Amino acid sequence: MIRTNQPSALPILLILLTALILTACQSSGITPEGLVYGLTLTPSGLDPHLNASSELGIPLSSVYDTLIFRDPETGEFVPGLAQRWQVSDDGCRYTFFLREDVIFHDGTPFNANAVAANLDYIVDPDHRSQKAVFMLGPYAGWSIPDPNTIVIHLTEPFSPLLDSLSQVYLGMASPLALETWGPAEYQFHQVGTGPYRFIEYIPNDHIILERNPDYAWSPSIYNSQTASVERITFRFFTDSATRAYALETGQVDVLGEIPTTEALRLSQLDEFELFTIPIPGIPFQFIFNTEHEPTDEASIREALIQALDREFIVSTVFMDTSPIAQGPLTANLLPPTASTTFPAYDPDAAIRVLTAAGWDRSSQSGDLSRGEIPFVLTVIVPPWGSAPDVAQLMAAAWQELGIDVVIKLVPGFGSLLEAQRSGDYHLIAMNDFGSDPNVITSYYASDGLYNWSGYSSPDMDQLLVEAVLSSPDGEQRLAIYREIAFLVQDEALIIPIRDYVNLVIANQRVDGLHFSSQGWFPYLIDVRLNS
Repeated sequence: MIRTNQPSALPILLILLTALILTACQSSGITPEGLVYGLTLTPSGLDPHLNASSELGIPLSSVYDTLIFRDPETGEFVPGLAQRWQVSDDGCRYTFFLREDVIFHDGTPFNANAVAANLDYIVDPDHRSQKAVFMLGPYAGWSIPDPNTIVIHLTEPFSPLLDSLSQVYLGMASPLALETWGPAEYQFHQVGTGPYRFIEYIPNDHIILERNPDYAWSPSIYNSQTASVERITFRFFTDSATRAYALETGQVDVLGEIPTTEALRLSQLDEFELFTIPIPGIPFQFIFNTEHEPTDEASIREALIQALDREFIVSTVFMDTSPIAQGPLTANLLPPTASTTFPAYDPDAAIRVLTAAGWDRSSQSGDLSRGEIPFVLTVIVPPWGSAPDVAQLMAAAWQELGIDVVIKLVPGFGSLLEAQRSGDYHLIAMNDFGSDPNVITSYYASDGLYNWSGYSSPDMDQLLVEAVLSSPDGEQRLAIYREIAFLVQDEALIIPIRDYVNLVIANQRVDGLHFSSQGWFPYLIDVRLNS
């Protein structure tokens, strides 16, 4: 074997090629390193047209463009894949005039037929869409006057439609990919028109996106015309206790839903930045079961609210990173008024109400009972959003009154649903997300999917219908939702705890991070990585 101290030609060539590539990337503004973004929930499915998780929108809002977008600063709708749109006087026809320069990642042209294919895919009953189909409201079909114009037809007005069309669940997918892969496999082969291309999805492990070099139709909500980070890998960190460690050890660059104490600690370190992202929708709350004694009595429900120092609970658990919730909608959707404010902390008043209702404390045990019936509350609590910590503080306050509280922890949303369906509970913790007040409908309509209180009222149902039929803009619609909020407060249907705020920690090497009007979804096209 001949040994030599002279370098071979091949390593020199590789070094030169690497230098050329790095120089080219720097001159074009492309960051060759990848970004690792943490996800906190493992979705049961990743197809935004068929699945409902908010988590899926974190990566996929960069894969798909929507017909329109909502400006997170102004709340106004701005052009996306549609250059402009018109709404008929009767509110039943939405006409979209489409861009003519858009190409899907697989080379398929975007046009009216592509929009029609997406709508057909979503409303196909065999596909069992969990969210997108309901976001279309009273959808009645489409018509195509010309190749770049599509009309969406409704059977009646539906004020949330524009908001729906601005969300990733109604993002535009390649009709060729939808047809090729079908509802079972499409989630692994997604094709959109967005600033990033979908590369790979390994369930429970990772998702990979790569920069779309052909992206040339950036909407005004983005600060950049094209992405600079070449590759983004999403990894799952479902255990909240591991998230701070993952950030500190460099396993991940950006990660949300950091526990409050850890988020505040990391924010004090030079290498991290804390983002507090308000999430619009249904605040974190406990829903009363109005069909189960003793919470079937409105006066008892109000007394249980009065027995809680909600301000203390929110301050203790969330350390002033979240505002206290004052109604059934977050304040950024429906600012609270004096008429929709829930009862203040007044344990003496709570005791008077309970005593008047026949609940007395035993002289021996101190437990509250009505005759031989003990006062017992069963509370169903999921693991997210510090719900167990809140439930413990609530239980401690009620136990001071002599109430026996049983907290049942459930591991996930599926088990939460099972517990709710059993009906064997007095309160159940829940929150939901949405950038239109219509998100409230499924919680308070008599036949609503999430009407876990069991409350039914013709007045409430009428108000919910009027809100959907009203103009999407203007004070009239908000006035209707204030009436709905007043009914919720008057009937004491919920215990509002806090308006949800997502605590996101990013490494300081991440620059330009900002989020959509829905709160959860980052605009990854604008992210830069500092060296």
